[in-house]
Amino acid sequence: MKKLLFLLIPALCFSQANAQSSFSRQVTDAGNLTLSFTNAGTIGDPSMATSSNKPSMQYPKGSGIEHLFEGGLWIGAKVAGQTAVSTASIDAASGYTTGAAGFEFTAPLGNAINQRSSLTSNNYYSSSAISHQDLLIDFTDQYTVVPGTTTPISSHNVPLGANVHLETYAWNYGYADYFVICNYKITNNSSTAWDSVFVGLWTDLIVRNVNVTSASGTSFFNKGACGWLDTAKAIYAYDYNGDPGYTNSYGAMLFLGAEYRNLFFHPDNASAITAAGYPNPLVNANFWRYKDLGPAPPYISGFPDDDVKRYTRMKNGVNSPGSNIFLNTADNRTQLMSVGPFVQIAPNETVYFTVAFLCAKQTGPSLPHTNDDYNNRANLMSNIEWAKRTYRGEDVNNNGLLDPGEDLDADNVLDRYILPSPPHDPHVKIVPGEGKMDIYWDNIAEASIDPISKKKDFEGYKLYRSNVNKGNDGNDATIAYNQIGQWDKIGDSVGYNNGFGAIKIAPLKFEGDTISYTYHYEMNGLLSGWRYEVVLTAFDEGDKNQGLDPLESSFITNTFNVFPGTSAANDDTTAIGVYPNPFVVEAAWDGGTATSHKIYFNHLPANCLITIYTQSGDVVTSFNHESDASANSTIDWYRLNGGNADTRVLAGGEHAYDLLSATRQTISSGLYYFLVKDLSTGFVKRGQFVVVR
Repeated sequence: MKKLLFLLIPALCFSQANAQSSFSRQVTDAGNLTLSFTNAGTIGDPSMATSSNKPSMQYPKGSGIEHLFEGGLWIGAKVAGQTAVSTASIDAASGYTTGAAGFEFTAPLGNAINQRSSLTSNNYYSSSAISHQDLLIDFTDQYTVVPGTTTPISSHNVPLGANVHLETYAWNYGYADYFVICNYKITNNSSTAWDSVFVGLWTDLIVRNVNVTSASGTSFFNKGACGWLDTAKAIYAYDYNGDPGYTNSYGAMLFLGAEYRNLFFHPDNASAITAAGYPNPLVNANFWRYKDLGPAPPYISGFPDDDVKRYTRMKNGVNSPGSNIFLNTADNRTQLMSVGPFVQIAPNETVYFTVAFLCAKQTGPSLPHTNDDYNNRANLMSNIEWAKRTYRGEDVNNNGLLDPGEDLDADNVLDRYILPSPPHDPHVKIVPGEGKMDIYWDNIAEASIDPISKKKDFEGYKLYRSNVNKGNDGNDATIAYNQIGQWDKIGDSVGYNNGFGAIKIAPLKFEGDTISYTYHYEMNGLLSGWRYEVVLTAFDEGDKNQGLDPLESSFITNTFNVFPGTSAANDDTTAIGVYPNPFVVEAAWDGGTATSHKIYFNHLPANCLITIYTQSGDVVTSFNHESDASANSTIDWYRLNGGNADTRVLAGGEHAYDLLSATRQTISSGLYYFLVKDLSTGFVKRGQFVVVR
């Protein structure tokens, strides 16, 4: 940042001796989009390029499909006639680095990211929560040295004096679990006014499947395409030719609105803004090749490497009103979306700036990554509309005013972030069996009251299942669900009117479980050892007065990765089995790496030790099996292909083995013996299997 000697900042004292910065990171995970935030003002986690265990902007959750390297807030202004821009993130190979140029926002010592939730069952429940998961984050550009350290912030000599309070909102509803709303409250905490202010977000949107790709460096980032949707005021990106068949997804950021001097600041409200004597509101889009100083018209500007260039980019977009931009070639581009001008933000004055980050599966009869047309963007446009609808709340016509007929709760206040509520999520328990699974759920959804209509509007239940999933033939973004069952109330115009008699059971409780289950469905004809995704939802009647079709409860809460198989065999007579046996080269369910093979042991005791030997009696490896333990799915196959670990349901009598030795070397062809010791009784069973490579 340029040196601004005229800018006076209130003194902020902190101890630097033997202290560390207050840098903190938190991920939103209430919905199907996991988005990373820091109290340095950055969005996304740059380590996603090398680690699938640290989601950046991952959708669906647990899939490894990422949509963002990093992003951050930009604030640009004229201060006493000179140009100043404060940035939370810029083009940087490693992303955020403490004290690096362009990373000019920090958090005071002791500052932490706080959470709250509107869900009464959540540990962070608060009556003041907006969504199922709110993050509350504070940061500032006031410091020239990273608080708690002696590290100066490079080129950040005298800052703007901006205090930022960011609140993020995320929901688990199936129609809202793909976006996160970011509401920035930006306050001028200096003694000098900011003039001709623009506020924006810089991003490096990049869509790759980090569970699949082996690319790194430039080859990781130069496979993306992107565009600008003018009507939606959204920048979006997709994978052009990086991981064909393993992404099929869009990532986007969307401008929702701003609030300035009691005016709703948005192009949709331009007439009211200009009538109040302010300039026409602009939403500008910019794209440039990563750190490439040279422009490439018509839609590519050069990398802005100083404050004057950055402000110019914020003030002047490459977009024009009413026109979309489609950059449908593979390249390494970063993006900037900016909003303004706010004529002046005086000392202690505040402006609100609200955006959404969202994802969507590509649609259409075929999904080559090189196609980006209206049909492929159908889900993207639908998801954008739901994000906008959520933000607008009671402001149906998007003018920032509470007009007649819009005050749904009769409190004379314009309420935003209002979502129609589907029924409560049923509590579900799944018991896998050999070639089948038993699905149980309770009736809590039937007492649901919609917050808008104030009615008990429960209608019924829907059960979905994926086709058998090999693990290596797709991922959570490409799995298609088939509805295999629906049961709903008799005597209305919604659904099948088939009632609940076929699934109703006497209340049933399982050991150690306080839930009383009242419904049961047995799913047969399944393949043991294979992965099936199962979803159980409740849905309501819809609301014709609000123009709403029936709404379903969360797919996220009740999605399960189920692996059918034998239950635990605690007798001395049932033989231990192995499948496939022989294991020839690889099984159909295997992944594409040497560590992602598996065979199964079945009919195991509930608690046992499995030891594998060569023909000469040498121990190859040994491992424990517990019928109800996540440790049974720690091999690489599950990490790469097994779906979200938190939703995994394994058969109690089966255990997968990855055909590796204790030192993680691939075992060779041959005959192997195994010994299974029941740790409860001491009884030992033996068997053998063959590997052919």
